[in-house]
Amino acid sequence: MARTKLNPEFEVEIDGETYVWRLQRTPHWSKDPVERHGMAIAVHHVEGKREVVIEFPPGEQPRYGAPQLKAEQVPKKLVATAIASALSAGWEPWSRGKPVIIAVDENGG
Repeated sequence: MARTKLNPEFEVEIDGETYVWRLQRTPHWSKDPVERHGMAIAVHHVEGKREVVIEFPPGEQPRYGAPQLKAEQVPKKLVATAIASALSAGWEPWSRGKPVIIAVDENGG
């Protein structure tokens, strides 16, 4: 996917391998707990084929009028921890198939 202003991609290196990630979904809060969704990032290896979508819990709702989360605000350490968790959970970046969806905790573990 090409880098665009609306959906920028970032590179992160883990154990000597380079992965590319982007913000797939921003957090969404609702009064109904079923409708609450946390941030999700989509990740793929630079040379790999299969993508993983890593979902985070929604966390606390920001105050009214708070600015929307931007990809640049997501800590690189959190992304690196989440990717390492996805790899240990069985994600194989070089395999073929549909994107894998993995849920992690707020620390990416």
